[in-house]
Amino acid sequence: MAGRQPRRELPLGRAAYGRIAHLPGSRVGAGDRTVDAAHAARCFVGRAGEVVLVEEKLDGSCVAIARIGQDVVALGREGARAAESPNQARQLFAAWLAPAPQRARFAAVLEPGEWLVGEWLALVHGTRYALSHEPLVVFDLMRRGAGREPERAPRRVLAERAARAGLTLPARVHDGALPAEAALARLAAGGGHGADHAEGVIYRVEAGERVALVAKLVRADKRDGALLPENSGAPALWNWRP
Repeated sequence: MAGRQPRRELPLGRAAYGRIAHLPGSRVGAGDRTVDAAHAARCFVGRAGEVVLVEEKLDGSCVAIARIGQDVVALGREGARAAESPNQARQLFAAWLAPAPQRARFAAVLEPGEWLVGEWLALVHGTRYALSHEPLVVFDLMRRGAGREPERAPRRVLAERAARAGLTLPARVHDGALPAEAALARLAAGGGHGADHAEGVIYRVEAGERVALVAKLVRADKRDGALLPENSGAPALWNWRP
């Protein structure tokens, strides 16, 4: 069919990351799903044998860095190469990863078949950041699981890998179960990454070495991509440029 874009290669053979479900009370958009009351209670109240971590949710572009054989590849959330994206911010991410020292930095902490997922904060989407660190914040280490779906490494493992490479993790809001209102209240000062108005939090529920549940809570007045040029009609704004 005329005008159809060629299908882009997916080096992982799949998307690099899926969508995180919302918690009750979160601002949802078209196509979003919300966890049920039982799953929400594990985040807000807690359950025996599980550990809850509450972290700041960041507002940028979801990207991944994958170790494929001896190569380190910059990907978008959908799993295609960031360098081939028509999106300028994704191209900038690929260029940021391209120098040999950067590639070696990530190769040193990734085993073949693993990939890091993070938020690329260079371009302003709906939140402005006064960054005191590099524009990538990593929030998940993914591994090929025993089944069809990849598995998240526990936060302890991600933290050890990140420390080795000097990578930034999302700001920790709270250790332990926490009601929604209390979690959002803790972000009132702007969160831990210099946000003008932090957009929400991510709850991670872990049981031993297994990540049992990840869900998000987004403030009610958040507007997705409000400051992107295609939505604002104004020039692009940047939190970081090389």
